[in-house]
Amino acid sequence: MSLREQALVIVRQAIVSGEIGPNEIYSASALASRLGVSNSPVREAMLTLVNQGILEPVRNRGFRIVPISEHDLDEIGEMRRMLEVPAVVALIDRAGDEDIEALRPVAAEIESAARTGDVALFLETDRRFHLSLLELGGNTRLVETVAQLRDQTRLYGVSSLAEKGVLQQTAPEHFELLDAVLARDPARAEAVMTRHLDHVRGEWAG
Repeated sequence: MSLREQALVIVRQAIVSGEIGPNEIYSASALASRLGVSNSPVREAMLTLVNQGILEPVRNRGFRIVPISEHDLDEIGEMRRMLEVPAVVALIDRAGDEDIEALRPVAAEIESAARTGDVALFLETDRRFHLSLLELGGNTRLVETVAQLRDQTRLYGVSSLAEKGVLQQTAPEHFELLDAVLARDPARAEAVMTRHLDHVRGEWAG
């Protein structure tokens, strides 16, 4: 992974978790210092996020998060349910047992991060789990679209939820999802995935 890609992961996590908040202007150098990484990769990462519509440049001052409304979050949640739920159900006929089982260690990482309250690691492993699971379906455009929708979400309440132990309650759903697909049970897979996505728009986005 290049320095730009590493910086992109760090900046993206900081935005999604709410560490980088709305209504503030960030220079690449100040943000790099705050996140403990070098300036140039952070600037490149921020320009990438501008191209994705997540950040916007402020002339001679830096960057700020593009505002997102409750209606925007509702739309993102609806689109994710429309894409991810049927995509996971389709894996029942497309994904092999070994490929599904290969994601079990990632689910264990998510559970460990939730248990220790490591929000950054939780978000990184959760993203890796879900995108890797969707990749088993072989639809690259779907995976890219879901990745962009995830990045547009602002989970401002996720840090406080980690302190309350809520992430520990939702982490086991990743194992439930794998078990449902392995059991070739479409109704169960649909129910688990729907419930899992409801957290993102429900208590997580609070």
